[in-house]
Amino acid sequence: MRLQTLGEVSLMHIEILTLFPQMFQGLLSTSILGRAIDRKLVSVNIRNIRDYTHDKHHTVDDYPYGGGAGMILKPEPIFEAVESIKSDLCLKQEGGELPIILLTPQGRLFTQGIAEELSKYSHLVFICGRYEGVDERVPEHLVTDELSIGDYVLSGGELAAMVVVDAVVRLLPGVLGSQASSLDDSYTTGLLEYPQYTRPAVYREWPVPQVLLSGNHAQITRWRREQAIRRTLERRPELLTKANLSSEERQLVDGYR
Repeated sequence: MRLQTLGEVSLMHIEILTLFPQMFQGLLSTSILGRAIDRKLVSVNIRNIRDYTHDKHHTVDDYPYGGGAGMILKPEPIFEAVESIKSDLCLKQEGGELPIILLTPQGRLFTQGIAEELSKYSHLVFICGRYEGVDERVPEHLVTDELSIGDYVLSGGELAAMVVVDAVVRLLPGVLGSQASSLDDSYTTGLLEYPQYTRPAVYREWPVPQVLLSGNHAQITRWRREQAIRRTLERRPELLTKANLSSEERQLVDGYR
């Protein structure tokens, strides 16, 4: 289910399964994502997992087998919610390339590269974990990927889902004002982004670097590249081991060190 493009307009559909749909109201109505929805570049549907329960109390969790603290999300409503989505998309249970992503601290670390990978799909499903986690049969037999946004634990997967959705949607064609806006983003090139300045040229005796005022685009490009390398070395040096650097740039790194 790769992204379908019609002219310059692409449509991605995102489904989010959560126990707290109200948490997404602000995200969906403001900023870049809200504008993308208004322009029909992306659609987002929030599904309450409780709607797929069958008891009068809408029970979605239970105690863990074997004992232990906390509650575990039950598999039945999550499976039924995803099956409902597949039915709505006219997909067979086993068929279709539909990414079903569980947000969990145990998932692989979310990166810009993964955002770019997910932005190629026309449909995405996100499952927001809660409490002590989800029944293991969900990741074993339903989920296609597990993502974490960092080495820490949140109260649930909702905030993580917002982060991933925002990072993915901004990469869709037409979402940003200029398609070039994301090309120099931190991590897109393997480096942190270079420093940015705007008017005034001097503020409280702090001037904008003269090269940016020179009008010499070749020098500006070189300066920005050097600054990106230097900032990456200072803040995230481990990224340089995988960055695509020329021999001259490698020498530059050695010189900074």
